[in-house]
Amino acid sequence: MESETFGAGDSDPQLRIRSIDQTNVNFVLSNTHLSVANSLRRTMIAEVPTMAIDLVEFIENTSVLADEFIAHRLGMIPLVSHDVDKFKYTRDCICTDYCKDCSVEFRLHVKCTEEGTRTVTSHELISSNKSVVPVLEGDDDPGIILLKLRKGQEINIHCIAKKGVAKEHAKWSPCCAVAFEYDPHNNLRHLDYWYEKSIEKEWPLSENAKEEDKTDPDAPFDYKAEPTTFYFNVETVGSIKPQNVVIMATRILQEKLGTLLLALEDDQNPDAAAAADDGDWY
Repeated sequence: MESETFGAGDSDPQLRIRSIDQTNVNFVLSNTHLSVANSLRRTMIAEVPTMAIDLVEFIENTSVLADEFIAHRLGMIPLVSHDVDKFKYTRDCICTDYCKDCSVEFRLHVKCTEEGTRTVTSHELISSNKSVVPVLEGDDDPGIILLKLRKGQEINIHCIAKKGVAKEHAKWSPCCAVAFEYDPHNNLRHLDYWYEKSIEKEWPLSENAKEEDKTDPDAPFDYKAEPTTFYFNVETVGSIKPQNVVIMATRILQEKLGTLLLALEDDQNPDAAAAADDGDWY
C-alpha cells in the first residue's frame, strides 16, 4: 500500500501510513506530544472492544484436560469482531442473562470413535452468528488446537461470547503487540544512561533513522526539546482489521477528552451546570 497522510493542517497532528496488511499496520504519528502517542498505544491495547468467549458450560468432558483448562483456552481464541459495535455490553443490555443483542452462542460436540488420536480445533466451534467466528488465516488453516481425544473420549460444550475490553481481561485485546519508537538518532540523549558499554552496539539504528537527520554532536544541546514524531507498529490478532483498531482507538480517545472537556466547563461555570440540573424530568 502506498503511503497516505491524514491531518487537517500542517500544525495539526499528522498520521502517515507506511505499510499495511491483514494483521499489521505501520504508521508515523507527527506534530503531537509523547503523552498522546502513549495514550493511543494504551487505548489500542486495552480499550478497543472485541468479542471473546466468556462463559463455558461443560455438558460432557472425558478428555485428559480439566474443564477450567479448556475454558481458559476457549477464552483466548480470537473471534472475528468486525461487527462488534452492533453488540451491547452485557451490563447495558436489558436481558437477565444473555441474548442475541449482547452475545453469541458457540457449540462444540466431538467424540472420538476410531483408533488413534482425534485433534479438536477452534475451526470446529459452531457459531450462532456468522459474523462472529474464530479467526482463521485462510481456508487451509485448521484453527487453534483445543485438545486431543483418544477412542471413546468425548467433549460437549456450550459457550457464550460477549463484548468486552482488555482492561477487564486480556482475551478481549485486539492486539498482540503495539510499539512505537521516537528519536532514532538519540538526538535528545534519552539513551545516554541506558547502556552498559557502547550505545552504538547496544542501540543500533533502526529503519526509522532514515526518516530523520542526525544533529551535529558539537551543536549546543537543547534541554527543552521534546519528541514530536513517533513511529508505530501495530500487530493485531486478526479479530479487527489493523487500520480499524487505530480508528476505533482514536475515536475512544476523542470521546474521553470530550467528556473531560465538558466536566471542566461545568467546573468553571457551576451556575450554568446547576441551572441545567434543575430542569424538568420526564
